[in-house]
Amino acid sequence: MKARLVGQPLAAPKFSTLNATLAHAASTDLGLFLVDAREVETRLTWAELQARAQRMAAALAKLGVVRGDRVAMVLPTGADFMDAFFGTLLAGAVPVPLYPPVRLGRMDEYARTTSRMLQIAGAKLVLTDRRIRLLLGKAVELARPALGCPTVTEVMDDAHDALAVDVTPDMLGLIQFSSGSTVDPKPVALTHLALVAQLASLRALLVEQPGTREKGVSWLPLYHDMGLIGCLLEAMYAPGDLVLLPPEAFLAKPSIWLRALSRHQATISPAPNFAYGLCLKRVRDEELEGVDLSHWTYALNGAEPISAEVMNRFCERFGRYGFRREALMPVYGLSEAALAVSFTPATGEKAVAFIDAQVLAEKREVVAGTRALVSVGCAVPGCELEIRSDAGAVLDEKQVGNVFAKGPFLMKEYFANPDATARALKDGWLDTGDLGFTDAGQLYLCGRAKDIIIIRGANHAPQEFEECLESVAGVRTGCAVACGFIAPDSQDEALLILAEQGDAPPSDLADQIASAISARTGIRPHTVVVLAPGTLPRTSSGKLRHAEALRQYLAGQLAAPKPVNLLSVGGEMAKSALAHARRKLGA
Repeated sequence: MKARLVGQPLAAPKFSTLNATLAHAASTDLGLFLVDAREVETRLTWAELQARAQRMAAALAKLGVVRGDRVAMVLPTGADFMDAFFGTLLAGAVPVPLYPPVRLGRMDEYARTTSRMLQIAGAKLVLTDRRIRLLLGKAVELARPALGCPTVTEVMDDAHDALAVDVTPDMLGLIQFSSGSTVDPKPVALTHLALVAQLASLRALLVEQPGTREKGVSWLPLYHDMGLIGCLLEAMYAPGDLVLLPPEAFLAKPSIWLRALSRHQATISPAPNFAYGLCLKRVRDEELEGVDLSHWTYALNGAEPISAEVMNRFCERFGRYGFRREALMPVYGLSEAALAVSFTPATGEKAVAFIDAQVLAEKREVVAGTRALVSVGCAVPGCELEIRSDAGAVLDEKQVGNVFAKGPFLMKEYFANPDATARALKDGWLDTGDLGFTDAGQLYLCGRAKDIIIIRGANHAPQEFEECLESVAGVRTGCAVACGFIAPDSQDEALLILAEQGDAPPSDLADQIASAISARTGIRPHTVVVLAPGTLPRTSSGKLRHAEALRQYLAGQLAAPKPVNLLSVGGEMAKSALAHARRKLGA
């Protein structure tokens, strides 16, 4: 049987644009609950969000924003983001959400990356808040957006009228940047039609349970597709209620996520695999007094490799609080397809393939073994998936190849980059850059093609080695990368492990890492480097950048972030203020 998966037919979306979707949501009494780090909640209905967005749209038009302009927003989760995002849409412009400066020890890198994204997206305006603007000076100075970098509050203070520009389905509704896990982030241009098609596909999968009122909880950042499209826009499309937590609050105290789920009796909440692992390590029983997770029906797990061990341990640990194993739903998607291309069934046992890692590495074939790979399910409605050889032929089941996807929610292009677009989109199909295979009608992923490690002629995915470290005490959760490199004492590729240490690491942590990998895979790393927390390079969505980590290691540039204290932050603010001043003088 050929490795081809075809999703169910997709019914026509209920709405043709995001603007029409917002107008419908505004006719209900549903909306958002914005939760701060102290777990204090603020309620905003969709009607209130629409009214604020209409005022923002009028103010943006007064500034000089016209149909099709790109408006970047560098904002935390909160009301300002909603005003900026939906106001830009109602002005007929294209929102470009970018990540705030969260790694304060790497501000020079942040300024370079952010200015690049502003330039290649052609952002005419940057919207931010007062605190973040204090650190944006260098990026804005380098990018020189025509309309500058006002705060949302400043723009809204001048908003006295209301505006909603007509848009068409073929117009751009969003530019979101790809994760950049293997290369620099690219601007993914999505039309209104592609976005509502994705929302319609998700809606067909998330069936509301009888006797319940659908409600979601998310701490995911809104500059990333899972948080923005899968949570915020999907709640608007349903429509439903959505509880939004600041990402930084979850990272500091993961129990805030589980308590919000219990407090609101929420049914839907997605997260990457590391979040489930973080809960296992950081949530204490005393933080969960009275917590009930029995309403959690869709615990989506995606955006990074999925660990069967973490899934099992999460079910065992939190089953005592009502969490049900069948709620876990491994999923797969990518920004170039708006969000999702495969989902596991909503009920029943999730498929796990136990394979022979050596045969997989040497022959790219699937035979029974001991390494667990979690299925990421079937093609979502409206989507087709194929596994192809390097020559482009569709392979048979249980043969590893390149994953291709097709559907109405694919990107229009990498914005203003026809060469990169032509490499990714071929005859209506998207080359995802991922490796995988199918078995019994389900998709299994084997890693990113560009991250493959070749040891003694066999191809290994980094995750084969990285997942060995999940139970090694002293290694930060989700903070290790495996790479192939030519060691100084060899002419053959060898295994390099770069791992950040956690709290109270043992003195022989490097030896424990090497032993854990050797015991599980039969391959002993040539070199293990234990790093300070925060050293490894990451994408804006938090994914580890394997190739960049290797490049920095080989160049001797892999260094811990600069210390962050009041003096260093003050210095960054001063440099930013000077950059803002220079930009204004040069305007």
